[in-house]
Amino acid sequence: MADNVDGDSLYRIKEGDYVVLKRGDIFKAVQIQPKKKVIFEKQWLFLDKAVGQLYSSTFEIVSGGILQPLKPKHTESSSDAKEAGTDNRNIVDDGKSQKLTRDDIETLKEKGMKGQEIIQQLIENSSTFKDKTEYAQDKYIKKKKKKYENTVTILKPSCRILAMMYHGREPGKICHLQYDTLAQMLTLANIHAGSKVLVFETCAGLVLGSVMERMGGYGSVIQMYPGGGPVRAGVESFGFPEHFHDMLHEFPICHVNALLAGTLDTTAKDPSAGRACLFKKNLKISPRLVCHIGQVCFIICLFPTCRLVIASRFHPCPVLMGLLKFLSPSRPFVVYSQYKEALIECYTKLKEQGGTVNLRLTDTWLRHYQVLPNRTHPVLLMSGGGGYLLSGTTVAADRSKPAGSQRAEEPAAKRLKLTDTER
Repeated sequence: MADNVDGDSLYRIKEGDYVVLKRGDIFKAVQIQPKKKVIFEKQWLFLDKAVGQLYSSTFEIVSGGILQPLKPKHTESSSDAKEAGTDNRNIVDDGKSQKLTRDDIETLKEKGMKGQEIIQQLIENSSTFKDKTEYAQDKYIKKKKKKYENTVTILKPSCRILAMMYHGREPGKICHLQYDTLAQMLTLANIHAGSKVLVFETCAGLVLGSVMERMGGYGSVIQMYPGGGPVRAGVESFGFPEHFHDMLHEFPICHVNALLAGTLDTTAKDPSAGRACLFKKNLKISPRLVCHIGQVCFIICLFPTCRLVIASRFHPCPVLMGLLKFLSPSRPFVVYSQYKEALIECYTKLKEQGGTVNLRLTDTWLRHYQVLPNRTHPVLLMSGGGGYLLSGTTVAADRSKPAGSQRAEEPAAKRLKLTDTER
């Protein structure tokens, strides 16, 4: 019985959890804190009453911004169908069909009337609603629900939901990365529990958090970061347990060349000693990271890396060429970019350099469909593309023989036999 209670608690909202608020196609990540006012879609509310409820529950916002669980509604049967017209040719949109004014609607709100009741009043006071077709009536009700129903759904954070949230609100922060492209990256890199993954991303921590979620707290993740420190805003929104962060390490990418050359002094007081940057910038790292850098250097050098994931706003070619040297043979890697030209350059250099097989440059495209009775069609407003992916597998290149040795091993040309007359 105790096991059932513990299992059920994983699906219930607790104080301090990170959750995602959803209304329609709008998402927002917040943390459950007592008596904290949260503003969502120009409306303030308190999340205290959500504690103890199941995830994916829908709540109604009543007076005072208090959440109240929404009771399930019974759908109308076909026998209770509303009166509808055959077409909309005689309906004129002159703004006079609705008898209720804006002041009347505000008065209904002040009386404490709920959103569904306001919508019913709008339907009853509309002179053209009965003349509309059934499809037009459904569209009218859906539009009014979006405007007057004060409901919110609380979801458990996941890489798909957070990717949809970032892409809908601030797509530039995640380099316009869509959730279908993110799923392909995790699959092509073969991310699983117990892996050792090298991640370089500038997507607000979304890719890093997705890798950690897929690994489930087992393995090790090394985040290569540019600038003065790592950005992990997206990782915090996942709300991982404390032991998930024990497998996360960070390493400044400006020290990669020095680490490869063996000139990085992790014991020096000045951590910039022996630096050779991939990005030619005068960057400084805080002395408190010197000890941690030494630990990460030990992890990278002692245990070969299993996976490589790159998704950044920088040109991926120098980053990819530098970080591929940490991968063992027969290990997958994947690179994301908004632009195919950058990945074409990476593809060409990898072909010339060797050491990789199964190189694939693909583009992703996801199309949403409206699925309704007798009116199923693609959604009209949608993104034109989901970016490009370069994936491949490393192999052990035989560099023991010089380039000219192959010509020396070729057999000498045979001398032609001359006949007696030619002599």
